[in-house]
Amino acid sequence: MSKVAKMTGAKPNILVIMVDQLNGTLFPDGPADFLHAPHLKALAGRSARFANNYTSSPLCAPARASFMAGQLPSRTRVYDNAAEYVSSIPTFAHHLRRAGYYTALSGKMHFVGPDQLHGFEERLTTDIYPADFGWTPDYRKPGERIDWWYHNMGSVTGAGVAEITNQMEYDDEVAFLANQKLYHLARENDDPARRPWCLVASFTHPHDPYVARRKFWDLYEDCAHLEPEIGMLAEQDPHSRRILAACDYASFDITQEDVRRSRRAYFANISYLDEKVGELVDTLSRTRMLDDTLILFCSDHGDMLGERGLWFKMNFFEGSARVPLMIAGPGVAAGLHAAPVSNLDVTPTLCDLAGISMDEIMPWTDGESLVPVITGAAPRSAPVLMEYAAEASHAPMVAIREGKWKYTHCPLDPDQLFDLEADPHELNNLALAPPDAATAATLEAFRQMREARWDMEAFDAAVRESQARRWVVYEALRNGAYYPWDHQPLRDASERYMRNHMNLDNLEDSKRYPRGE
Repeated sequence: MSKVAKMTGAKPNILVIMVDQLNGTLFPDGPADFLHAPHLKALAGRSARFANNYTSSPLCAPARASFMAGQLPSRTRVYDNAAEYVSSIPTFAHHLRRAGYYTALSGKMHFVGPDQLHGFEERLTTDIYPADFGWTPDYRKPGERIDWWYHNMGSVTGAGVAEITNQMEYDDEVAFLANQKLYHLARENDDPARRPWCLVASFTHPHDPYVARRKFWDLYEDCAHLEPEIGMLAEQDPHSRRILAACDYASFDITQEDVRRSRRAYFANISYLDEKVGELVDTLSRTRMLDDTLILFCSDHGDMLGERGLWFKMNFFEGSARVPLMIAGPGVAAGLHAAPVSNLDVTPTLCDLAGISMDEIMPWTDGESLVPVITGAAPRSAPVLMEYAAEASHAPMVAIREGKWKYTHCPLDPDQLFDLEADPHELNNLALAPPDAATAATLEAFRQMREARWDMEAFDAAVRESQARRWVVYEALRNGAYYPWDHQPLRDASERYMRNHMNLDNLEDSKRYPRGE
């Protein structure tokens, strides 16, 4: 049992609040000062905050599969947004449920395949994205845009205000059902035989399209951060050029006003999410569960927000790859931790905080527990690893963050090495011409580390095989009768509210919290 679990006695409840595409550079130590996010700032004030936390892969499905399992995409084989997440990979939901936890998911996790639970006992909503193989990239056709689902710049040119959108409708439901579930769990809170619980509330904002409700939009009318610090670069690296082509940048006339409106809506949607976070924390407080609950706030990947002329994600630059991570709750000391860590660390950390051993599968787990970091016992021991093998790439890419350095490798491109302390905007690629012997030695050390960790030729072959197989299966399953894999939430209406097989007096008392005097 971890030091934290010993200090708290019983297994803590766990609330994971996950958001989508939230740029970690906006969380240098909790939310940046200019963001109107009082609830997130309050949460940050009592959290262990990880300023340099990274995604495992800068794309939704691979990032989330890795987040759930603590395994890189090369292990999960979830390479892109249409790669199946196989049922035999244990997630933190499996580990917690095996140890007696009730586990539930409200919202997005972008599981692809017929298994839409992956250890969750209950799923309160369907997903916002499809569960089939229809979004499979094709390395056999480098440079081809798959127009019906690839990102394009319409999210930027269409930025603005709306009171309801597809995504708002989804996140409103996610929050409502998550709060409803917390009330249900509170009714069981006084039962000494109750199971501890883990609830994941996973929102799709501030992911593009960049459209926000007026009340949040108006908060940023005079915002001083509506323009990128580094605009479109005169010369882009090869992968950035591929991203621009994949997003069909040349077909759009992006104005400075488009950029300002997109960033304004993005910031506004952080405030929208802040309101949801406030609702969840308030429910925990009013139901007397807050003191017994660990809260983990995180995102799957970031958003470039026009920096370098790039939008969305799909690369290893800071805006895309760096994501917030905050952990608050019983036994967790508040404070800022600057050393690089990873979303891969979430699963072993949650298990450690709950006193659950992962020894059986640790040889195949890429993350490590952050409890020693939180308690001050030891720093994270390994470098942070990242992978990308999806749209806009023509071959797999890998990256390593260690200390002040970030190293990126793709077999098709020149290597990249950045000193993030001296060059936070990653404008000076030291791998092209190392300025001194020490930097040359650092570059060589990273190359050796990469060669020891990855067989890039085998990685490429595995991705191509996966893509080819899925194209065959998808095209076959779209012929004839089609049965969707999308999650269909089951709600037994005959067991809700009041029915004639229930005792009215018992029902009213059991559904009340706190109980009647």
